[in-house]
Amino acid sequence: MKNIQTFGIILLVISILGFTMVPGFQTFVLTEDSVTVDNQHHRNAILQSARDGKMIDKKYSSNISFIRELNQVLHHSQEMLDKSYGAGEAPDGINEWDYKLGSWKLKDYTMVMVKNSESGWVQQHPLVISLFIFGMGILGAMMYIFPIFLQNPGIKNNGMYHHPMTRGISLHWRTILLSLFIPGILIFGVIYTQGDYVWPLVTLFMAVLISYFVFYREGSKELSPQRSASVSQSGYLGIITGAYFILFYIVLYWAPEYITGWMTMLDPLSRIINGGDASQWFLYGLLYTVVVLIMGIRMIAKYLHNRYQMVRTGSVIFFQISFAFLIPEILVRLNQPWYDFKNIWPLNYTFFFDWNINTLLSSGGLGLFMLVWGILLIIIAVPLITYFYGKRWYCSWVCGCGGLAETLGDPYRQLSDKSMRAWKYERYIVHGVLVFAIIMTVLVLYTYFTGQRSLGFLNSDSMRGWYGFLIGSAFAGVAGTGFYPLMGNRVWCRYGCPLAAYIGLVQKFKSKFRITVNGGQCISCGNCSTYCEMGIDVKWYAQRGQDIVRASCVGCGICSAVCPRGVLRLENADLDIHTRTQDLRNIHISKEGISIVE
Repeated sequence: MKNIQTFGIILLVISILGFTMVPGFQTFVLTEDSVTVDNQHHRNAILQSARDGKMIDKKYSSNISFIRELNQVLHHSQEMLDKSYGAGEAPDGINEWDYKLGSWKLKDYTMVMVKNSESGWVQQHPLVISLFIFGMGILGAMMYIFPIFLQNPGIKNNGMYHHPMTRGISLHWRTILLSLFIPGILIFGVIYTQGDYVWPLVTLFMAVLISYFVFYREGSKELSPQRSASVSQSGYLGIITGAYFILFYIVLYWAPEYITGWMTMLDPLSRIINGGDASQWFLYGLLYTVVVLIMGIRMIAKYLHNRYQMVRTGSVIFFQISFAFLIPEILVRLNQPWYDFKNIWPLNYTFFFDWNINTLLSSGGLGLFMLVWGILLIIIAVPLITYFYGKRWYCSWVCGCGGLAETLGDPYRQLSDKSMRAWKYERYIVHGVLVFAIIMTVLVLYTYFTGQRSLGFLNSDSMRGWYGFLIGSAFAGVAGTGFYPLMGNRVWCRYGCPLAAYIGLVQKFKSKFRITVNGGQCISCGNCSTYCEMGIDVKWYAQRGQDIVRASCVGCGICSAVCPRGVLRLENADLDIHTRTQDLRNIHISKEGISIVE
């Protein structure tokens, strides 16, 4: 069985390497036909600049050199149109930005022209290549997972703090990572927002303010994270994996023109499902779904001894395949808006954006239903279902972010920092993001109903652009998934998700859900705390016989699944719902009924 798993890993690595190298096996030729730009003024300017730069019909052996010269052509076109408009050469009655080439158009035009200019074996045989790469990867993964089903059921730690893939990074390297990542994102944000320093400076100020509160006002000065990484050594395989994830998200969000080869090889599948060529988001959705499916099977194999975990994993696989991937893509094929029926504001922060509201309202009865459905989820479904079942109904059974964290991220759940300092950071940051999302949404709706872009010193376009960059991309994607092998699998859910913050507040103050503890049976093995992905020191509660009522708990139930004595149980009871945030007490459930033990 060991040999089968080893061979499976080899196939998986070859598949990943082949997938990574696909964009490098392409050539590019810009022709007049590949400049498929609807705006005739823009198209004429681009063609003129390309001819002047002698780029038309020139063959390029790499996308890097091709995109570099194409960007020069587009910027020259932009300058030509700006100069022409300033000289009064634009046709009478034309809108300024129907003639001039806005900077926001450059990225779209680049993507279209790069994809249209491709040639080579990737474009000629996309279906064969995609089936070979994905087939090999899936086969390799299943060869590694299948033997797990044949083992005796039960949790086996297997030296996870010593394995180079799962031992995380030491405190020293964690400090270096965050010290480089946070300023790097802010500097890149200035470039991304084209020199807008306001929101990067506001973000930096808030980061300093939060650190002040955590370190000085609350006196949290302990230096070491608790049970969250190897003390002295970092896992080199985990670092390589994390770096790959981070680079993937950076390219996906901000440089998709460099990965058009990946989209091209998925064009046949995309045409079958949604009727059009694959976009960067179809690529991401497919990869996301395949990973959740394969790693979900691994999750089921690992937790064969626990029916709750198998059913819960089946739920996140179902919702990812159907609601997050297939249904939205099929809606596009039916000329309806792309819509994920399980995605809820403020996690779905674009829900109240003007373009989204206008799209839904212009799509007839179905679009109106989508709009009403989304609003009802926010104001009725979330608090009501959370009252009965706690945070787990969404974060551990439905949510796509949680689904990826529970499947792909499961090998890294022990890396979540359990220190008091991490918890204090968590409270300030995640609720700060929720406040940011609320203010941004209020401003966006103010602009939608009044037509005014600014309210006082706040500009809706600038604010929502920075939110999308910082929270929607850098935090949720780059750090949220890229940090799995480095700092645990729920970095986004724990520190950044505004919906998790919203549901968590309901769970803490008005929900029946809690994890009950039979403290007399606890042997202090520490499995529960080790496996808690949300950084809760569960053993601390278990040793004291205190029920666990925490806003951050996603109710995944892994702490209960790995407990060798059955100390922990996921329960729903409303006996003390009005006083639950006071001194914690035990709820004793027996045949005679429910009673509170002080």
